[in-house]
Amino acid sequence: MKQKILIVEDEFIVANDLRIMLEKAGYKVCGIAPSVIKALELISTKEPDWILLDIFLQGDKTGIDLAGQLTEMGIPFIYISANTNQGILEAAKATLPHGFLVKPFREKDLMVMLDIARYRQEQNLKYNQHTEPSFHKQIEYIVEKQEPVSERLKQISTVLHPVVPFDFLWITKSNPRTTTKDINIVRSPDGKFNTLNNETLLKEIKVSNRDFKTWNSTALVHNGKSIFNGYDFRKLRMESPWVQALSDHYRLESALVTEINRNDELFQFVFFNHLSDLYTKVHTGVINQFKKSLELILDQVIYRKDITVEIPAPTLPAVEELIVKRENPEIPKDFHGIIGNSTLLHAAFKKLELVAPDDTSVLILGESGTGKEKIAQTIHKLSPRKNKPLITVNCAALPLTLIESELFGHEKGAFTGANEKRIGKFEQADGGSIFLDEIGELPFEAQVKLLRVLQEKEIERLGGNYTKKINVRIITATNRNLEKEVSDGRFRLDLYYRLNVFPIELPTLRQRKEDIPALATYFIYKYGKKSSSAVTGISTEALHKLQLYDWPGNIRELEHLMERTILLTEGETITKVDLPNPTSTTGFSDDDHFKIKTMEEMEREHILNILKMCKGKIFGAGGAAEILNIPSTTLNSKIKKLGIKFEFVK
Repeated sequence: MKQKILIVEDEFIVANDLRIMLEKAGYKVCGIAPSVIKALELISTKEPDWILLDIFLQGDKTGIDLAGQLTEMGIPFIYISANTNQGILEAAKATLPHGFLVKPFREKDLMVMLDIARYRQEQNLKYNQHTEPSFHKQIEYIVEKQEPVSERLKQISTVLHPVVPFDFLWITKSNPRTTTKDINIVRSPDGKFNTLNNETLLKEIKVSNRDFKTWNSTALVHNGKSIFNGYDFRKLRMESPWVQALSDHYRLESALVTEINRNDELFQFVFFNHLSDLYTKVHTGVINQFKKSLELILDQVIYRKDITVEIPAPTLPAVEELIVKRENPEIPKDFHGIIGNSTLLHAAFKKLELVAPDDTSVLILGESGTGKEKIAQTIHKLSPRKNKPLITVNCAALPLTLIESELFGHEKGAFTGANEKRIGKFEQADGGSIFLDEIGELPFEAQVKLLRVLQEKEIERLGGNYTKKINVRIITATNRNLEKEVSDGRFRLDLYYRLNVFPIELPTLRQRKEDIPALATYFIYKYGKKSSSAVTGISTEALHKLQLYDWPGNIRELEHLMERTILLTEGETITKVDLPNPTSTTGFSDDDHFKIKTMEEMEREHILNILKMCKGKIFGAGGAAEILNIPSTTLNSKIKKLGIKFEFVK
């Protein structure tokens, strides 16, 4: 039976082209709707299997508004839009689509995306992943934490910002009017969030208490309007001295207002941004979808009665509990070699156990040093492919000119220097799994061929004239924000949707500090056993210091520090740990400790400094390429890969 597809698109020419392509491919188009209202009518009468959904439609509602209802109905959908900026992509991602197609597109692009979407739908039905939007799950997890309100608000802001970008968020009770529990959250230039009470805020923007009370005697009057860009924002400033004071100090140029009713009390969330034309109907649609999340924030974090109660820090284990006896070691329990007992880590373990027995593609997300390769190894170990090879490929380390040869192989004589036939990594992994680490580093040209291999399940060696079928499970990992890579044109959108079928997000070490005692114990045993050190334990004071540090290098940094500390410790117990200054933002801290940076960060900083010195000149005498002693083509590739833009060079 032909699958029925409803096209929700307000441009007739685009919609008609879609209809022709779909019918040619054997699909049945059951209607074309230019608005959300018309779409809902056709859905009730035609009962489509799939929906192709534009974001900007006729009327007040957008595709984002409709997406929430489609998720509740269990109807899978693919976005079609001419806009792929990061804000739109993040908002779209939050509604859990099965794909995203960028206008203009070719017939082949449409067919590939539909194939990817069907694959994702099959996997989602298998794992029941679409029962609830992931955004709401994240909010639920944060509000239930036993942590200070200010800390939870910072975490909530980190989750909320990609969906509704803001530089300042003001949350206030508007009816009955009170400002005593106003929440003010400001985003600093480095992307971190800070909460300010009214007293601190007034001091910072130099406004008196008297003026504040006068200006805030009534709620922000918006007459049912939610979006304030350009002229509308300037008018809002004139009508509200408080908004004027905030926007002058923080250089705010636009606002988005939403109201939440809780038990006959009205609250306002006012999002401000530095950009003058940022907010659109898309953002109001996202807010409408996630009002339950905002209600949860109000009920459980901001206006609950025990808001001022601070939860005491957990008691640290006594020194003797951490003593490791070499002759009878009591090593912390682990999950297939992964140590930790935190809630976030266990959530990742549950996902891992669920997906491992299958052949579903897995995308492992996490910062450097969180153990992504270990997770990939465990997935393979728990799968039916465990007796077949697991081939690991570091995409960041592949030479640009040899990527295709490394991945897919080559025939003898395929290119200069190809003196013998080479079997590529995919062919080596046939019957087993391939782990593509740092997939975000793969050049754009190679991404095209990778997508074809994933879709067709076949490879062709360079210089070859035939294709070879392969049976490989794909596991990928990245520490990059792939949505941003897509919006910046560095990563293919269709490949992103093909890989991001079953994401497993690994928590940072700073998110699971309760695991530090167990990890410290394990490393004491591991490196004490390797060396002639007498160290068998760690003092409470030293352990407390480990738990206060933020660990930008995660578990890898902790492991290296413990190994170094064990070698430097005299006696059986570690009483001192030498940590970098956590408050330092420069290369060196106040006490001359080096701040750990990744190789990529150091390379980017060095190239940027040279470009500034050369005033942006790349080619020719005195250019950056000459100074760095590398070809200008190589330098251009690095500039693109590292995300260096011209405005940064000024």
